[in-house]
Amino acid sequence: MKTTSTLRRAGIALLAATTLTALPATGATAAPTRGGDTGWHGAWAASPQAATAPFAPNWSTAGFDDQTVRQTVRVTTGGTRARIELTNRYGSTPLRITGATVARTAEGGAVRPGSVRALTFGGRGSVTIPAGDTLLSDGVPFRTGALESVTVTLYLAGPTGPATFHHFAGATSYRAAGDHRADVAGTAFTETDSSWYYLSGVEVSGGPHSARRDGIVTFGDSITDGVGATPNADNRYPDELAERLVATGSPRAVLNHGIGGNQVTNDVTWAGEKGIARFKQDVLTEQGVGTVILLEGLNDIGGSGPAFPGGPTPEVSVNQLIEGHRTLIRQAHAKGLKVVGATLTPVKGSFYFTEVNEAKREAFNDWVRTSGAYDAVVDFDRAVADPADPDRILPAYDSGDALHPNDAGYRAMAEALDLDEL
Repeated sequence: MKTTSTLRRAGIALLAATTLTALPATGATAAPTRGGDTGWHGAWAASPQAATAPFAPNWSTAGFDDQTVRQTVRVTTGGTRARIELTNRYGSTPLRITGATVARTAEGGAVRPGSVRALTFGGRGSVTIPAGDTLLSDGVPFRTGALESVTVTLYLAGPTGPATFHHFAGATSYRAAGDHRADVAGTAFTETDSSWYYLSGVEVSGGPHSARRDGIVTFGDSITDGVGATPNADNRYPDELAERLVATGSPRAVLNHGIGGNQVTNDVTWAGEKGIARFKQDVLTEQGVGTVILLEGLNDIGGSGPAFPGGPTPEVSVNQLIEGHRTLIRQAHAKGLKVVGATLTPVKGSFYFTEVNEAKREAFNDWVRTSGAYDAVVDFDRAVADPADPDRILPAYDSGDALHPNDAGYRAMAEALDLDEL
């Protein structure tokens, strides 16, 4: 087994301009799939979840009706064409997308003049996505660079019912009454939220790396999802990793498939299907990916306690968590993916900390470091731990709950990765 040669010691700090084209009034009931596609690769991703509002109201439970949703994401690699992935994975009825556009991002809910492009689905401007399905738009000429923000706008003319979404976006989404998919200004978008709706991916083609299978998926829970990072600043550890890669002159796609609260071994009603179940749809369908980083298990360990949101989940032993990771490794290897295993970060002082939970965390981390089960290992635990109290996150890296890193902590995690082993 390889081990990461640059493991951080504990405590070290871390479009082509076009005008909008007309949208046809008729719509398709099917859309392109990935079968036979060449030259496309993921540039941004988010894992879908079923509608839920565990902490505060959001738009997922009621869904949408004669409303436009505008969402901004940052792509990690560029190209000359773009397409989006939309999902109705957890919908109970067909989802009608009346129209969609992609544009360059401006301030707030606005987009840059001259950059709005209409998206089509099988050549038509609207599409119906069956319950449980995911689809891709047609590709459209749209030049993007690595780390550029793009805005996707969806118009939903009829009632959607509860919406498939990604709960913790760490970014602001905008909503307007009526059809405003072609708007350049953001004045109609008077409502905001912090989740992504129906949008689960952006893919690009025509860039310098289109033929390469060198994309990276980061898979995990809230620490991969970026809870604790500054909103709208793209400072999650996967974001920081993408920036490191750009700085080398060789950008690579980094696709974030973390879900806050997610577990490897248990389904969580508000935090998605268990990792060993969602891995196939979230990770193994991604285009152009060669490596996956696995950081997940803190919620399996801490979820059986009374402080877990939504109530306790079944207790998970260290052996069960290890077997869950072995299952993920087998799935990844069967698809030819390299697997980087990550140690679990400190929890002392948080609502997850008990002596029993700490013993589990340490035993699991020892297995990660020594088992040889992964192709490479990154020691995130030591990267963010306090040298004076290694079971606790360094105060300079703590977002405030003794569990989730802040921007500096996520930067330290990204810097702990050996780029030559990804």
